[in-house]
Amino acid sequence: MNTMNHKSDKKLPELLSTAPSYLWLFVFFLLPSLLVFAIAFKSADSSGGISDSWTLSTISNVLRQDYIIVLWRTIWVSVVVTALCLLLSIPVAYWIAQQPKKYRYWYLLLIIIPLWTNFLIRIFAWRTLLHPEGFLRTALLWLGVIPDDMFLLNNMGAVITVTVYTCLPFAILPIFAAAEKFNFALLEAARDLGASRFKAFYAIFLPGIKRGILTAILVVFIPAMGSYAIPDLVGGVDGELLGNKIALRASANRNLPEAAALAAMLSIIITVPVLAFMLKHKRLLRNIISIRRSAGDSTK
Repeated sequence: MNTMNHKSDKKLPELLSTAPSYLWLFVFFLLPSLLVFAIAFKSADSSGGISDSWTLSTISNVLRQDYIIVLWRTIWVSVVVTALCLLLSIPVAYWIAQQPKKYRYWYLLLIIIPLWTNFLIRIFAWRTLLHPEGFLRTALLWLGVIPDDMFLLNNMGAVITVTVYTCLPFAILPIFAAAEKFNFALLEAARDLGASRFKAFYAIFLPGIKRGILTAILVVFIPAMGSYAIPDLVGGVDGELLGNKIALRASANRNLPEAAALAAMLSIIITVPVLAFMLKHKRLLRNIISIRRSAGDSTK
């Protein structure tokens, strides 16, 4: 009985300390999400508001072929952006983690400094850079790298380039946090045992920073899926993503139920893989704990 009272006394401060966080998540995340899903089963009235009747027509309407094409474009662009961010961020984080400790955070500061500038200003800077008469296209034409009829703005390549630039710092930081704790002596040991530098890198280093890589995938893929400003400013008509459709339905078209249905569809596509990932790793952690406990019991 005393043991149960002692456990309840320990749990009470934990509940009180975590209650504000749960309240914040409920009010600003769960409740708005539930409202969005509820509005998705409504229809728009003639004044641009939300009707009182419930219907499935809004859900079926967002499953049209033109929406599916935009959805597929959003998914593959987000996957490409995530892959490019990983390919660029892993070598950078690897290099920074091996630098002397007094220099590491200066290098990280150089990576973070662009984030101090307003997001839209950075996009407009890229818009100027990729302009048909901008410095980049002029230089590439002069070098003969691109043909005269090739434009760098208002296409999917511009969307991917600017999105990678925007998300890259968020991929570097978690991978560096994992790489900083990695024991680089393991790489030297692998090379002493006959492994090449590349094999030691992908067989020892990459599994060792797996948690940082998985975090980087989440913090890049999720914002890329909901991107709106970048496709709108540098993508043109062919660079439209699902975020642009949601913004258009919510503002210009005044069709809030359809915008909510698109947002709900996007939320499901993002949430289901994340939940599956969390459940998988939760089971993996439980298996590890049970194995360790059984191993400890067998040594007694």
